[in-house]
Amino acid sequence: MTCPMDNLLAGPPPTHLPDQPEAREALEAGAKAADVAARFPAFPAAWAALAEEYFAQGHAVTSYAFARTGYHRGLDQLRRSGWKGHGPIPWEHAPNRGFLRCLYALSRAAQAIGEKDEAERCLQFLKDSTESGYDALSKG
Repeated sequence: MTCPMDNLLAGPPPTHLPDQPEAREALEAGAKAADVAARFPAFPAAWAALAEEYFAQGHAVTSYAFARTGYHRGLDQLRRSGWKGHGPIPWEHAPNRGFLRCLYALSRAAQAIGEKDEAERCLQFLKDSTESGYDALSKG
């Protein structure tokens, strides 16, 4: 017999973003991230790839802008998928990774441009959403 309190203690269910096969396959086939973002602007993984690319080239402000775009596109999708502002966003569900990469990229770029509070908030959001994603991204 289950106790009515069991569901309250369990927390919200994990949120799984939908796959976007055409956009994903374009990136996997080697299309430029900028071309994929232009064709599929709601695809966070393209924005994450752009943020990562520009950060690696030393362009923290541009990286920040790309990461923020992907972050907001991902938040929109999370809300449409039932997310209520908290709860797990599993790294293990591949379509979630674009958003989670944007969140990490936003933290990293914010740190680089002196936005320490935002960098810490984003990193905590990532850790609260997915321990395994936090580990993969922060140690990768």
